[in-house]
Amino acid sequence: MVRSSAMAFPPSFRTRARSPVSRAGNVGRVSPSDIAAEPVVLVRTVHRLGRLTLNRPHAINALDLPMISLLSEALDAWEHDDDVVCVLLDGAGERGLCAGGDVRALREHILSGRDGDVVAFFRAEYALNARIAEYPKPIVVLADGVTMGGGIGLAGHAAIRVVTERSRLAMPETRIGLTPDVGGSWLLARAPGRIGEYLALTGSTMDAADAVYAGFADHIVGVDRLDALRDALSSPEGVRDPAALVRSMRVHPGEISIEASALARARGWIADAFAAETAAAIVARLRARPEPEASAVADTLEELSPTSLEVTLAAVRAARGLPDLRAALAQEYGLVLWLARTQPDLVEGIRAQLVDKDRSPRWQPPTLAEVESGIGARALAWTPPEALWRRGGTR
Repeated sequence: MVRSSAMAFPPSFRTRARSPVSRAGNVGRVSPSDIAAEPVVLVRTVHRLGRLTLNRPHAINALDLPMISLLSEALDAWEHDDDVVCVLLDGAGERGLCAGGDVRALREHILSGRDGDVVAFFRAEYALNARIAEYPKPIVVLADGVTMGGGIGLAGHAAIRVVTERSRLAMPETRIGLTPDVGGSWLLARAPGRIGEYLALTGSTMDAADAVYAGFADHIVGVDRLDALRDALSSPEGVRDPAALVRSMRVHPGEISIEASALARARGWIADAFAAETAAAIVARLRARPEPEASAVADTLEELSPTSLEVTLAAVRAARGLPDLRAALAQEYGLVLWLARTQPDLVEGIRAQLVDKDRSPRWQPPTLAEVESGIGARALAWTPPEALWRRGGTR
């Protein structure tokens, strides 16, 4: 039995009775108004399985506030619904689960002085991240294809995290003058060796084997088995023990495996270089390494926001001493607002990468050598006037 949950859709997001095919003779062509008519999150139950599908495939399911609200409302409704015992989250289309948050809107809010909108978005998003981690029923996430930034916040904290041979995971925030958030610093801080610093600073992309090795995923399932996995999860046996079901459908030895991880093979030189005290010192160590890959990474770091690099390095290391995900989210919240309110690189990075797309950001300061000493500690010490969590740690 499939139940459609209208409770999660405010009127403006419910499906209208409209064909997606234009009536003007352009058969198969979807107009912008038709795209807007689609629900941005599909919410339904199949037997005792709650199904959530991000439904903005034209934008690789980029996460915005209405989507966050719909996901949160569905989880709230299902928490005490005895007819739902497990939740499955995936993304529409074949390009990816979620390409990240809507940072173009974030830039507009910052430039127009709409601080309240900035705070509202991050409060809602981080509350959802914590909700997924703490949910009393198992949540299975299929991180198939592109899963980056805000997508990591949805997938990385779930009870059962599945990747495939076409998965591409990353926390690329330093490329736009931001710092890993959505609980990313919590995951990065617990990666093996100095892999967390490497991934945080470079924004490098992980494949399936890398994601499992780094602690961002649990199981690798072939793309050709995903539909069977979805069907099996809705069966009485599958929904009772989703972890066992996923394990039974993992790739076999000789297919994709953790031993194939390029990160694991590079751990030695990454550990040496990324143990340095500052981002500038990391670049110097990379330049001194004999591996060609190390030199290429140094080139990459010198293209990214110097301020963001130093703040991110401090954030990942500080996260190793935090007690839980909520504490990490609170730390990230402060850093994100500090960058948004006191630094020019965030709006400039979004402009260069996603608005004008000239890929030529003008960072201030432009080099690591010019970054103020101790800026990471100063950013961590800054306290936003609007607390992330209400008293007692609740949302």
